[in-house]
Amino acid sequence: MGKQYDHLSKTLQTFVDKQHMFFVATAGADGRVNVSPKGMDSLRILNPNRAVWLSVTGSGNETAAHVAENGRMTVMFCAFEGRPMILRLYGSARVIHPRDDDWTELLSLFPEIPGTRQIFDLNFDLVQTSCGMAVPLYDFQGQRDDLIQWADRKGDEGLKAYWTEKNQLSLDQNPTYLLTDSAVPVSK
Repeated sequence: MGKQYDHLSKTLQTFVDKQHMFFVATAGADGRVNVSPKGMDSLRILNPNRAVWLSVTGSGNETAAHVAENGRMTVMFCAFEGRPMILRLYGSARVIHPRDDDWTELLSLFPEIPGTRQIFDLNFDLVQTSCGMAVPLYDFQGQRDDLIQWADRKGDEGLKAYWTEKNQLSLDQNPTYLLTDSAVPVSK
């Protein structure tokens, strides 16, 4: 059933490349655990132990706060069609902001998506598969465009205002550093 590996094989990368959705899990030392579904062609495997994913504006920014605190991240994929499988990548991530040196290079890996705010760079040292036999079958109909339309209506200034209001602190009131230098914490 389940197996563990120290890297992502070509076969498993092919599985990842076919998925329309993935889930990201993070947690701080205290407080709430966060799990978020992701889509929108926002993940790239860079090598057998590294993946990056594009973060677009959301109602919160828990992942950034957790990664700033300790870096721990798990990314999970599950087959909703075809043969059953669950695949998890366990590792340590860092947040990359538009102000960071490697932003432009990594951003070029993705399609232009309005509302883009961060990139997460995950180095993983454990890849685990499990059966996925209890995951239901679903038919993929397409990606939603609601978030893109919302971000387009907001525009750059509207997005910055939204980030200021909604994306600076986690649910547990920990800083996300979205609009500030990581050396200068935002006020709680």
